[in-house]
Amino acid sequence: MPRPLRIASLAIAALIGALAIVGATTHVFSNAWMMLTDRSNVIPAESSILSFEPYVINPGSSNYWLYGKDRTNYYHFVHTEQALYVYLPIENSCPGFDRGNIRTWCNVRIGTRH
Repeated sequence: MPRPLRIASLAIAALIGALAIVGATTHVFSNAWMMLTDRSNVIPAESSILSFEPYVINPGSSNYWLYGKDRTNYYHFVHTEQALYVYLPIENSCPGFDRGNIRTWCNVRIGTRH
């Protein structure tokens, strides 16, 4: 195999390997797919496409997230005039806190509008 072709093959293999590692260790591909297939989806400004993890998805015809988290916060998609989402630090002291029930959240913060 000629040297330039071998180098190109190794570069392609390295790129595929890097993409596989990124896909296995982050949420980038699922988040990108979610945002491409449903325009109502947003990644919270306080988070990133790499670390945001939706854990409750709307069961209806749209696939937007209802609840999500990353390393530092829990998020709830509210889609109101005031905010698209609210969030709360994972390290919180809300009595009876349930990450899947917004009624148990206290001292929520308003997410940044995109």
